[in-house]
Amino acid sequence: MKKHFVIHSIAVAALAMFAAQAQAQEVVKIGHVGPVSGAQAHYGKDNENGARMAVEDLNAKGVTIGGKKVKLELVAEDDAADPKQGTAAAQKLCDAKVHGVVGHLNSGTTIPASTVYNQCNLPHITPSATNPKLTQQGYKTTFRLLANDNALGAGLALHAANNLKLKKVAIIDDRTAYGQGVAEVFKKTAAEKGIQIVDEQFTTDKATDFMAILTAIKAKAPDGIFFGGMDPQAGPMLRQMEQLGLSNVKFFGGDGICTAKLAELSGGAKTLGNVTCAEGGASLDKMPGGKAWKDRYDKKYPGQFQVYSPYTYDAVHVLVDAMQRAGSTDPKVYMPKLKEANYQGVTAKVGFEADGELKSPAMTLYVYKDGKKFPL
Repeated sequence: MKKHFVIHSIAVAALAMFAAQAQAQEVVKIGHVGPVSGAQAHYGKDNENGARMAVEDLNAKGVTIGGKKVKLELVAEDDAADPKQGTAAAQKLCDAKVHGVVGHLNSGTTIPASTVYNQCNLPHITPSATNPKLTQQGYKTTFRLLANDNALGAGLALHAANNLKLKKVAIIDDRTAYGQGVAEVFKKTAAEKGIQIVDEQFTTDKATDFMAILTAIKAKAPDGIFFGGMDPQAGPMLRQMEQLGLSNVKFFGGDGICTAKLAELSGGAKTLGNVTCAEGGASLDKMPGGKAWKDRYDKKYPGQFQVYSPYTYDAVHVLVDAMQRAGSTDPKVYMPKLKEANYQGVTAKVGFEADGELKSPAMTLYVYKDGKKFPL
């Protein structure tokens, strides 16, 4: 009986010690928000994959903050690319007392959500929202990990004028914060370079039939069309341009259309060969750790890569790096360290301007050959 009691006591003591250790290991919650449902789910899943991969990599390596070993946990929310759902998701993450946020994907969701994060003093790093207005609000909690639309829209307009020597372009935008923003910058720069804007048309981020607006544009005989929007619209638009005989018209767009999926969504239309799109950041091959990272990503998530997952991967690391340098997971304590970031990521050397914009961001133009995306 006595022997049994001793064994029982040792087991209880061991359990208590294990429980104490588990308690000592703080859980650090990193929020991620993107559209994982709806027409833009392929972007959202790709982004979430990148953030999840970062969390798993950091946990495997072991993370210590302020002398304590911590375990990272990803808290993933879906905003369906909808501004209302975006603010609801942001509030949910504030209420859940997450320690930092990576997201959102779209400018239309990130801008309203940034107000919520500012109110609850929670740092968020967007891997993909490019509208310049995001950082012009003066929130200390907002950071961006890639070039904004001023760089993308202008870069495309300069390419249209200087390299392709276009004279007349038409502009279509989807009326979202992103689509409108990037189209405005393209229009302004194109006009400054002497390109005539022959037509401006509008659609929505839910539309799939563009025959009426493309017919109106065809009558104005442009050399190029700029589309401010995302690939679920750009794909069908390219098919319908071919049907209407607009097969020689150049087609431009920002990072929203610059995906591997565009080839699939355009359904084999020859007009895919006329596309030039821009992305903030270097091409994967030119990123400091791009190629090796992409090989690992593809093994883990075959066929899911789109555009921004390397940025969500870096964003998680940048947040954790600031916590480590501050010796604290408290947003108020580590936020000043986030502003001083000097982190060598997969995508770039990450440092921020005073307004939260990335220091010296790169930009890359892409074209499509045989259904595959290539950097220019």
